[in-house]
Amino acid sequence: MTVQWPRWEPRRSTGRPHHLLRAALVLGLAAVLALLGLGAGAVWWGTNHYGDQVTRIPDAFPAGPRPPRPPAHDGGTTFLLAGVDSRSGRPTTGSDATARLWTYGAQRSDTLMLVHLSGDKGTVHVMSLPRDSWVPVPGHGSAKINAAFSWGGPPLMIQTVEQLTESRVDHFCVIDWNGFKRLTDSVGGVPVTVHEDSYDSARQRHWTAGTHVMHGDEALAYVGQRHGLPGGDLDRIKRQQQFLRGLVGEIRGRVGLTDPLGAARMLDAITGTVSVDDRMSNGDLRGLVFGLRHLDASDARFATAPVLRSETVSGQSALVLDREKLRAEWRAVETGEAE
Repeated sequence: MTVQWPRWEPRRSTGRPHHLLRAALVLGLAAVLALLGLGAGAVWWGTNHYGDQVTRIPDAFPAGPRPPRPPAHDGGTTFLLAGVDSRSGRPTTGSDATARLWTYGAQRSDTLMLVHLSGDKGTVHVMSLPRDSWVPVPGHGSAKINAAFSWGGPPLMIQTVEQLTESRVDHFCVIDWNGFKRLTDSVGGVPVTVHEDSYDSARQRHWTAGTHVMHGDEALAYVGQRHGLPGGDLDRIKRQQQFLRGLVGEIRGRVGLTDPLGAARMLDAITGTVSVDDRMSNGDLRGLVFGLRHLDASDARFATAPVLRSETVSGQSALVLDREKLRAEWRAVETGEAE
């Protein structure tokens, strides 16, 4: 499904909502399809049928020169996954969208993850980019990385990340808070182990140690907390990665040939909530299906962009990244040298 990109009109922001995770995971679509159809014919039909329902974003990539792949690139694929803190009460991503994905000043990327599927399809590396990272934003000086989406939508977001990492993004996937809630509820909630009691002063919410099955609103509050956590935004990223593992596990565990109706509901939820760039064809999705069939949690590697320090910059609390180390670590991922 291809949608016409709405006219990008400046709009003055009317306030800042709570910051919540909207973990974008189009890779989950491929994992579900792999479980749904074990035969090549079924996978072919499934990727075409459901791939046609995935909303594509026209002109998502920046114009002009892009970073080249390193000479020793492993032939894999790099995705930029974004969760946006939509200021619209209506869905803005996926086939459920009834409002525009981007309006100047109205949304920021609340969650950013680089995901690399290795060329041999044997491992997946995920690197979280903290939303408070202070980085150069092309044409806007330096700012927190989440401002790039606010100022220029997907093209500026991709350009900012590519400049930061000196690596090429092959595909872009985005989901908003409505989509995150729907995905969480579609699997019946996600079991999450809270390691110690905490209190979120921003939301006036207590969390008690133990394992809890979290549904939409509760899950959003949990992965969005940073007040009351010793590491602030970095601890929040750990929660995001923890939840993402659990969500993917629930998707894989609940969908199979023995539950075709459950599979259909799960696929409807994914296609209804996730938007991808219009360069991602059904053939690309099909390649992901075959590539991810044999992967499990032990094949996934999670990391966070290396941080030098936190400091106040231009009156804002920000994180200063170790850019050289970040680029070296991601280059190792792209060339198959990362552990």
